[in-house]
Amino acid sequence: MFSDMGKLIQKRILGVDPGTNILGYAIIDVQGQDIKLIQMGTIHLQKFEDHQTKLKEIYLQLQEVIETFLPQEMAIESPFYGKNVQSMLKLGRAQGVSIAAGITMGLNIQEYSPKKIKQSVTGNGNASKEQVSGMLRHIVTEPFFEKHFDATDALATAVCHHQQLQNPMASLAKGSGWAKFLKENPGRIAKL
Repeated sequence: MFSDMGKLIQKRILGVDPGTNILGYAIIDVQGQDIKLIQMGTIHLQKFEDHQTKLKEIYLQLQEVIETFLPQEMAIESPFYGKNVQSMLKLGRAQGVSIAAGITMGLNIQEYSPKKIKQSVTGNGNASKEQVSGMLRHIVTEPFFEKHFDATDALATAVCHHQQLQNPMASLAKGSGWAKFLKENPGRIAKL
């Protein structure tokens, strides 16, 4: 993004790793290729007994983070496929409430799969959380000492979003979207 004077201006991104017990978040500033960590942390929800109260707290506390740091963009990790249906439903609700908090605050929002985030940060879509955290220490200019992978996952999500903004054609070049799906799944096309 450029100002009227042609100088590169800063963009602030909020990364979110949704969860119903611990939600991770990270705020980064980007200018060109420089990524500066502003804040990262976790919202602990274990103390709330019922799921509805946890969802309310996610909404309220994320809005507070947004009001404090004023990001323009929000990147959020999308739920991955799991065998426990109840856990997936709860995680999906946490993601939905997080997105609603961002929408209410006027943020542009983008979702990324866990595999896409890992691929973007490490070059390996099957990287471990430790590998992702280790690579982030080389990417981000400030040292960080977060003890929860939820926060480093949120940081990775924000970094992934920045990298996608820097190269928006990358996903198109790989042939993503409906055309690719239809090409790879010809048997799923309904004949009328």
